Amino acid sequence: MDNLVGIPPEDVLVHGPTKLMITRYLWHSPNAGIVACYSPTERDVEDHFGIFRGVDQIEAFAQSTIVSCGAFIETQKQVCSFDDLKRNFVPVFTSVGQVNFYSYLELGDIFISIGNIQSYKFRQMVCTGRIYKVPASLNLDDYFSGFNEERLLGYDLSEDFKLIAELTDITGRAIRTNNFK
Repeated sequence: MDNLVGIPPEDVLVHGPTKLMITRYLWHSPNAGIVACYSPTERDVEDHFGIFRGVDQIEAFAQSTIVSCGAFIETQKQVCSFDDLKRNFVPVFTSVGQVNFYSYLELGDIFISIGNIQSYKFRQMVCTGRIYKVPASLNLDDYFSGFNEERLLGYDLSEDFKLIAELTDITGRAIRTNNFK
């Protein structure tokens, strides 16, 4: 396994089906970052006037970046499966840096979380990145098939992508499950 592309997010994350906010991984470089997509469901916007709230955008970004990338790195380091990792660790937020919202997302919109890994040490990851609304009818798999680290770091996307939010220093850590008992 070289990266997360092609692996179902539910295999990687401990989040249950009502809290999983990743449809699929589009591009991943283990030491640089990731691009993942999601589309808000009826449940995500229930009682919020059809709007996917900013707090949920932060959660989707965190799942796509610090949780997914951290889980990948740990399975490689510990030479274990994602199931083994899930039995022994739970991801938690430790800090949310600055977040600026420029627009909003609605039910059915497709968006990407594009995250740059800033640091990873002792099962703690820090990522910075952006959320973009995807242009209608764009084939994301084709679009990101030629993506690379340089484009990731420069947020090099077509002008058709609409910037929704910028997130800085989103931090999470994998905590041993026996700390919760």
